Amino acid sequence: MTDQVIKTLTDPTFLIALLVGIAVFATVFTVLPAFGGNQLKARMKSVALERDELRAKQRAWLAANAEKRSRGGGLREEQSVGMRNIVEKLDLRRLLADENTMRQLRVAGFRGQNPLTKFLFFRLVLPFVGLALAVLIIFGLGYLADKPTMIKVLVCVVSAYAGFYAPILYVSNRATKRRQSIQMAWPDALDLMLICVESGMSVEAAMRKVADEIGVQSVELAEEFVLTNAELSFLQERRQAYENLATRTGLDSVKSVAQALIQAERYGTPVAHALRVLASESRDMRLNEAEKKAAALPPKLTVPMILFFLPVLFAIILGPAGIQISQRGVFGDKQNTSSDTNTPQ
Repeated sequence: MTDQVIKTLTDPTFLIALLVGIAVFATVFTVLPAFGGNQLKARMKSVALERDELRAKQRAWLAANAEKRSRGGGLREEQSVGMRNIVEKLDLRRLLADENTMRQLRVAGFRGQNPLTKFLFFRLVLPFVGLALAVLIIFGLGYLADKPTMIKVLVCVVSAYAGFYAPILYVSNRATKRRQSIQMAWPDALDLMLICVESGMSVEAAMRKVADEIGVQSVELAEEFVLTNAELSFLQERRQAYENLATRTGLDSVKSVAQALIQAERYGTPVAHALRVLASESRDMRLNEAEKKAAALPPKLTVPMILFFLPVLFAIILGPAGIQISQRGVFGDKQNTSSDTNTPQ
């Protein structure tokens, strides 16, 4: 048996057939990928098609919402021609507006030139409206009739001053409420973004997905994510989009995330690790704020308890005892009176 195997292996015909088979297999293995095409080129082509499809969807979405934006329902408003003419003729932007005013308007959610025009117009008009109402109420309707004339004039001046600063107070309140809404939803948004990034999504896709999900909790934060996503697609520098996000929100936690994303874009550091650390810090900050509010409750409840709870508690505890004492006193007087009348003279 062994001799037969050795004879077969040493047979020239078998060796030639074996070598020809190996050569054919090597040739097929070498030439076959050439017929299959370039895999990298095919993958790049599929990515380009996907990008074109996403761009077409984005354009379709913008076209579908063009009518809504034209009615003033978008992020920017249409210009008010009459207010704009008055503001430009009086040059109110140079007199009443500065960089702090523009930043405060952006933090409050007002974008574009029309909110600034309205803000300056109302700062011009409301002092005269407040002065006219004060003069009508005080001198026309006769309020504060017993007060001196100087007091009446002072009230009119204070009313005009309040009208001048009413737009500032309105914008400040809007900015505060908007910051609170974003601050409460920011840790959850970071957690969602971390999940999206770790699953393989890009930052733009993660922001788009988080904007859809976080809109139920905070419309303001969803709006900021949508706007940042658009800026990432159209601005020349991605760093500018992240800086704009931090400027519009006015929050330190958002600024930290923006700086982390800028560093990740510049140096190629992992985005997921930075988001995980910042999400944990944001949750701790939110918990600290809740604990701070809980710790401030006892001093705030002291005065209401003294004014409202303690009198009611004293009335409930001491009321029955007082009623019993008064009843015993009345009955004792009656018994004494009856005993006095029954005593023989």
